Amino acid sequence: MRDVLRFITCGSVDDGKSTLIGRLLWESKQVFDDHLSALERDSTRYGTQGDAIDFALLVDGLQSEREQSITIDVAYRFFATPRRRFIVADTPGHEQYTRNMATGASTSELAVLVVNAAKGLLVQTHRHARIVSLLGIRHLVIAINKMDLVEWDKEVFEAIVEEFRPLVRELGFQSFQPIPISALNGDNITEWSDAAPWYKGPALLKYLEEVDATMDVPNLKFRMPVQLVNRPTHDFRGYCGRIASGEVKVGDRVRVVPGGRESKIRSIVAWQSELPSAAAGDSVTICLADEVDVSRGNVLTSSSDPLDLSDQFEARVICLSGHHLVAGRSYLMNLHTCQAVATITAIKYRVDVRTGSHLAAKVLEMNDIGVVNLSTDRPVPFEPYERCRRLGSFILVDRISNETVGAGMIDFSLRRAANIHWQAVDIDKQARARQKLQQPVCLWFTGLSASGKSTIANLLEKRLFATGRHTYMLDGDNVRHGLNRDLGFTEADRTENIRRVTEVARLLVDAGLVTIVSFISPYRAERELARSRFEPGEFIEVFVDTPLEVCEQRDPKGLYAKARRGELVNFTGIDSDYEPPVSPEIRLDTVHESVEQCVERILHLLEHGARLQAKER
Repeated sequence: MRDVLRFITCGSVDDGKSTLIGRLLWESKQVFDDHLSALERDSTRYGTQGDAIDFALLVDGLQSEREQSITIDVAYRFFATPRRRFIVADTPGHEQYTRNMATGASTSELAVLVVNAAKGLLVQTHRHARIVSLLGIRHLVIAINKMDLVEWDKEVFEAIVEEFRPLVRELGFQSFQPIPISALNGDNITEWSDAAPWYKGPALLKYLEEVDATMDVPNLKFRMPVQLVNRPTHDFRGYCGRIASGEVKVGDRVRVVPGGRESKIRSIVAWQSELPSAAAGDSVTICLADEVDVSRGNVLTSSSDPLDLSDQFEARVICLSGHHLVAGRSYLMNLHTCQAVATITAIKYRVDVRTGSHLAAKVLEMNDIGVVNLSTDRPVPFEPYERCRRLGSFILVDRISNETVGAGMIDFSLRRAANIHWQAVDIDKQARARQKLQQPVCLWFTGLSASGKSTIANLLEKRLFATGRHTYMLDGDNVRHGLNRDLGFTEADRTENIRRVTEVARLLVDAGLVTIVSFISPYRAERELARSRFEPGEFIEVFVDTPLEVCEQRDPKGLYAKARRGELVNFTGIDSDYEPPVSPEIRLDTVHESVEQCVERILHLLEHGARLQAKER
């Protein structure tokens, strides 16, 4: 059977990637008569080559792609020669579609980086080279296209190659092949062309047929992430998944990670049949001899070489969203079939895509590549990406919008210090609450500046204090004079501001206090993170819902006026967004309700919920 090579074409916009793939399909006799008729018709309507066939249209299938003559989504094409089968991913060159390019690279073994000879190496060329290296591709072809536009000048070709070589050495590609081509005219695509008599290397297709693009990875033993527990009848229980590495046979002993329970494989079930063994890449159902607790997200591993677990990682991350990746913010992390809550604890640096320099950064913006530290809410099974793509790659998902905001690769785990552990104490939160005859709670006030948060919170504390309740109020302005005086008002600093306040509020609730927090806290993600740090029923979100125009009319500190004049930057409501709560426990309308009425509503909520009722000593 002919082996299969999966490769990606990438590079900057309008460098000829789709035309190159179209030409490969054409030259390898993969365009049938009906496709040819449609291609000729579409070339007249959408083509960019006059009366000639526009081969890019064989790949650009979306209406918007044809109208704009650009690639937007990843297009996969299959073709074959007598020597090899190919799966090629044509990826977009526009910077805004970098996430799609990363998707195509994630399953490829080789990259064909297309460069426009008339333009040379561009920023997007460097970015794509770094991304394919980041995603584990170790074999690179640099196809210098449109050589006909520079009259097949050998010096132009050699200058681009020599400029690119330092990047090849830096990124550690195992093989590197530069080829001068003209995708439009078919030169050096499938056969050597006499248009460049000075070039003695292989044509592109000949090289792709012969290159050994085997991934150089360690010889890992059996690992299979469990995707589904399959129980169609009461007497059958199987664990479905795709084997990520190694091989396994009936009778082998395996371990469940996490958990550590071991068992023996009773049977391996494929489509309507049983197999004596299975190997990496096979999708199977494994049945165990013993009744053990296995669920989605667990990994079945060889008992002689179990998988590692960790909750702290260093990882390389690509930001795929207009919503920045921010240190201190939590995301859903999808790692193989496992899902956990992950927090970026530190952004170590951002990579300059042209020079490779490490730049200080508080956030990662769209298309940035950076190295970060991650913390998960529980230990998860993994392998470093260099050892196993399947078990070392992950995506980060915004917990509010469900948007994929980042893709990452685990480099290694960061071990917790062995001398740090939870210290047991005899006096706990319940004992402190009984002493104070109250139920501790966190009342989290959120709203725009001048909405009335602090005024309402202050009167609420006075009313509670007068009835003998033990309270403490954390106000946004006051905290910035001490604990958070080192923080500014960027998105990253706001996130860290709320993270610190959340931990302080949690300690105060643990002390048995009714804790009142009055902060703008503009981002839903941070408020949800704050909520997650408390036990159910301990966190009450109070949305002081006052329209922006009313807040500006009040403006007791003159802040809105300064922001409108440009004297204050990153001011919420003016040049920084406020994300209102979706379902707060209570919403206060300060336009139609007085401060006293707002406080009465909060007190009623607390009393009705029996949160402050005195307990017997």
